[in-house]
Amino acid sequence: MSDFADLPDGWVVWNEEPDGRCVLAYRPDVFDSAEFPAPCLPTLYLTRGRRNHRRPGVSREDAVSGDWYVTLYLEPDVQLQETNRFESREAGVAGTVELAQRFADGEIDPDDVYQVPREEYIAKLHALTGQS
Repeated sequence: MSDFADLPDGWVVWNEEPDGRCVLAYRPDVFDSAEFPAPCLPTLYLTRGRRNHRRPGVSREDAVSGDWYVTLYLEPDVQLQETNRFESREAGVAGTVELAQRFADGEIDPDDVYQVPREEYIAKLHALTGQS
């Protein structure tokens, strides 16, 4: 049985690796690369250590810590700037489900994440998450 049995509607486990890392996708039936480019598939990553540890400004300590991180991406270079750090994988899974729920409930506004938004894409996210 998956650790993600309580995922909100619209979220699916895209990949779950033996080391515990996971990728979840939001509405792959909608963001299927036909109507929207494939990179527009909203994703959640649960990783041990930061996913972006090679980027400038990320400390090496964060990259190699035993902590688990949850990161929401609206596309590869567009992520929610919120630190979701957990001491255990179990806590990270709970944090992943909580962030997925906040997103599905419309509590995370894509307009706040983008510097230069894709208008059609954000309008679709607003419609799917009940935002006007």
